[in-house]
Amino acid sequence: MVTKIFKDFIHSERSGGFLLIGCTLISLIISNSSFASNYLSFWTMPLGSMSIGHWINDGLMTIFFLLVGLELERELFIGELSDWKNAILPVTAAVGGMLVPASIFFLMNEGSVFERGYGIPMATDIAFSLTILTLFSNRVPHGLRIFLTALAIADDLGAIVIIAVFYSGDISLMYLGAAIGLFGIMYLMGRLKLYVLWPYLIGGVAMWYCMHHSGIHATISGVLLAFAIPFGKGDGGISHKLQHYLHIPVAFVILPLFALANTCISLEGLSMNDIQNTGFWGVLAGLVLGKPLGIVLFSMFSVWWLGSNFPSGVKLSHIIGAGIVAGIGFTMSVFITELAFTNHLMILQMKLSILFGALISSLLGIAWFLIFVPKNSLEE
Repeated sequence: MVTKIFKDFIHSERSGGFLLIGCTLISLIISNSSFASNYLSFWTMPLGSMSIGHWINDGLMTIFFLLVGLELERELFIGELSDWKNAILPVTAAVGGMLVPASIFFLMNEGSVFERGYGIPMATDIAFSLTILTLFSNRVPHGLRIFLTALAIADDLGAIVIIAVFYSGDISLMYLGAAIGLFGIMYLMGRLKLYVLWPYLIGGVAMWYCMHHSGIHATISGVLLAFAIPFGKGDGGISHKLQHYLHIPVAFVILPLFALANTCISLEGLSMNDIQNTGFWGVLAGLVLGKPLGIVLFSMFSVWWLGSNFPSGVKLSHIIGAGIVAGIGFTMSVFITELAFTNHLMILQMKLSILFGALISSLLGIAWFLIFVPKNSLEE
């Protein structure tokens, strides 16, 4: 059964996806106009202890990660991931969709200055990918949307683990211990059935502060907070209410701001030599080729060897199409880029590759569904 909150989630991600595309285009246009200097300097303007761009990436994106955590929690309790037979297919596909792109990138960049970027092509952007699927509502069964959403959520969880383990700085045990302690207190509050939201939100802010100073990326506190908040019986609980409240601000405020702040890519001074490197092509190959290859191969492994089944109405042609559009890794890929590198030119090269990958994956996905998935496929 598809719950109302899942429908709300799909709707917000779909609508937010179009806005995300628009903001990305606007940012690219301004970054290559006469206003570029003022536009770029705005995001680096100090605001307290951090720049505006850092507040978006380290602060507001924590709320995005909170929503991801809440959605993952919902899926684990009452959603697609609550039943092992249903969960095994998208989870296995997500593993393939992370391992194969990362392996392709690593093989192309081992020992180079781009080596730390292996996490960039591992991500799938829920908003962008679902936006492409909505263009084919008469060709795509609802089970494919559930599959892709569950895959992307499992993908996000994998990316969160990668960020926490491989893209964190020097660790302060004192602050990390304080953050873990706060999480433990809030988790205990949930076990004691304290179903009042404000203590968790206050504790979450304190945990974010400690995590920010610990060396572990602060956004991880959003996921921890999500799992500290008691799920209860689902609909009507504080986890459900918070998730419902966050849909609109995340989809229509936080992610668009993230796109505006992180796609400030000026092409001035860039030449073909700047993109003729293994880092650029590693990300592009990982997203465009590695994603669909990993998802399809691991999906078939899940069916043949682990006993899982495709969702109702879903065929191999649908899985291939989903694998192609999963190559749109925009939000998390850009986020990992900012963590992996400090060199400005390298960051621009990686972001440009991500955008090319998103464009190519979108066009290939559209072509695939138009050519290989007929309109009457849902009636067969």
